[in-house]
Amino acid sequence: MKFGMMYEIQIPEPHYPGIVQDTYKQVIAQVMLGEEMGFEYFWTVEHHFLSEFSYCPAPEVLYGAISQRTSTIRIGHAVALLPPQYNHPIRVAERAAVLDILSDGRVELGTGRSTTLVEMGGFNIDPEETKAMWEEAISIIPRMWLEDPFSHEGRFFKIPPRSIIPKPVQKPHPPLWVACAQPDSFTAAGRKGIGALCFNIGQPEELHRRVEMYHEGIRHAEPVGAFINNQVAALGIIHCAETDKQAREIGGPGGEWFLNKSLQLYRPWQEQGVKIPDSYKFAVNAVQGERAGKSLDDLIEGGMFCMGNPDTCIRILKKFEAAGVDQVLCFMQFGGIPHQNIMDSIRLFGKHVIPYFRH
Repeated sequence: MKFGMMYEIQIPEPHYPGIVQDTYKQVIAQVMLGEEMGFEYFWTVEHHFLSEFSYCPAPEVLYGAISQRTSTIRIGHAVALLPPQYNHPIRVAERAAVLDILSDGRVELGTGRSTTLVEMGGFNIDPEETKAMWEEAISIIPRMWLEDPFSHEGRFFKIPPRSIIPKPVQKPHPPLWVACAQPDSFTAAGRKGIGALCFNIGQPEELHRRVEMYHEGIRHAEPVGAFINNQVAALGIIHCAETDKQAREIGGPGGEWFLNKSLQLYRPWQEQGVKIPDSYKFAVNAVQGERAGKSLDDLIEGGMFCMGNPDTCIRILKKFEAAGVDQVLCFMQFGGIPHQNIMDSIRLFGKHVIPYFRH
């Protein structure tokens, strides 16, 4: 099982002048340490307008900086939003190719469509259309890297013959991923031959079922790209400390803040009386059901939180391994945990936990 670092770039109130700049510098320092300690991937979201919850609307700029301060850690979009109001697929293909060049072939392109009304409403995006927009965009991005000239005539995108340059360093192209929430999304990801990024934090037993659905899809894959990226990565909210008590005292409040903030972000679906499209129902209901009303003990013992000393973290993460997860997305910068505590957690995790799973 592999380990990646996962970031929203969270900055809870109260704020002071310069806090966002400080946090970005801290993130870069954390990733540099993470590479040194054995983390193999660095992932960030693309979110817009989500005060306190995420200050990462332009991840490709951060990736450029990270690419010049690291040498081995792979750099992943988790995810590039593909409705064209956010990102036209040509721009996604171009930016990923340039990043692949600058990073010497370390790009992983995760894709998705966003799930909050705050974001979709801000860009005037119809939630009923996002799935179809993503489907069309993901079908043409790998072709842009492989064909020259490229052209396409579709429902959302009409592109006359053009040379889409430059091309990526990785051949035939960077690995493709998609954010998966609904169980049937895992099957669909497998059928398209792309990796699954699981951000809905459920019980490891439920995760096992989703991994099985993904592999069922893989068995019938008709890949959108030139190869099958057969991998499932799942989110873990992680704080590793010298003792269980210390990990709970530092990580517990931050983790609970993260869950409560997540619930707030999904509340407009109910409050605004919006019809929830079928393709969003599971994600919206899961956040309400999975994240509400649980004690810290419930969250840790259920595997939703991985907080404790290295032995406790190993015990919890063995549930992910048993579920068939290929990579844990280690979410360590959450809810206002101080930078030094995050650095200490990265060191301990890299020294004791990552080596345990390298077998």
